[in-house]
Amino acid sequence: MLLEKYDSQGLLWITTLVGKTSTAGLSAFRGDLVLVEGELREGSTNIRDRKTPEMVINQSAILADSDKILFINGLFFQLEDLPVFVEKYKEALTPETVTLFYVQNIAKPIQVVLDGVVFNLLPHQEGMIWNLMLEELYIEKSDLKGLSGEDKVITAYEAAKGYKIKAEPISLEAALSQTIEVKKDLAGGPV
Repeated sequence: MLLEKYDSQGLLWITTLVGKTSTAGLSAFRGDLVLVEGELREGSTNIRDRKTPEMVINQSAILADSDKILFINGLFFQLEDLPVFVEKYKEALTPETVTLFYVQNIAKPIQVVLDGVVFNLLPHQEGMIWNLMLEELYIEKSDLKGLSGEDKVITAYEAAKGYKIKAEPISLEAALSQTIEVKKDLAGGPV
């Protein structure tokens, strides 16, 4: 299975869940998906013995079969990181892959086609990605009641298959020309 392969390669980070769904041949993952691995720890040759990854898709949810990603969502801090994802995982992406990503440095919903995959990109200011996605896809908590964590990802995938951003697809270059500067509020935490 694809996700088990990624796990053995150390590409699944801060894992909330990874396992088989009740649908034969499908596995699900929730956590951070590594885009750029951290350095190997000093003296180690074990690919899983690495420092913190340099780049990840935060709070991602993935549904995959044995060799293809069927559905993926998560958070990109910068739109510029999208090609890094496509390059690293292109063997598992198809035109049928369903995507729903949140991006911090965009101001409005954008649809980008890159290497034959349609990327649905939504602006993100704050909030947990899973909860934002459920709201965006009109999935009620009652729709998830009694389901395993893995099967909840199937429910999200089924809802996302019909999701459309009300904007014409644009090129990555055009999307990159529309990015915004993200201002972080430094006034967080205890005083």
